[in-house]
Amino acid sequence: GDSVTQMEGPVTLSEEAFLTINCTYTATGYPSLFWYVQYPGEGLQLLLKATKADDKGSNKGFEATYRKETTSFHLEKDSVQASDSAVYFCALSDTVTGTAGGAEHKL
Repeated sequence: GDSVTQMEGPVTLSEEAFLTINCTYTATGYPSLFWYVQYPGEGLQLLLKATKADDKGSNKGFEATYRKETTSFHLEKDSVQASDSAVYFCALSDTVTGTAGGAEHKL
């Protein structure tokens, strides 16, 4: 079935370091791709999304580009801050079947 795979976590970074959290997916169709974030003591929030190949989602300095050729949706940020400490979830939704899947990564 459809699924996403993230790099192992957690990861510790210095402030102002460059962040990449890898996310690759397996899907039979053309899923929408999402990054969610959960800050300590808070609920899950949508960080960014992309609905088709080559779409770039961006929010709060984070970016991710839907790469169909590498089946990837890696989350990047040029300069992380202490306030970015959170759990990050990569997820997909197949618009044809309506199924969803996800994985998490703690920063």
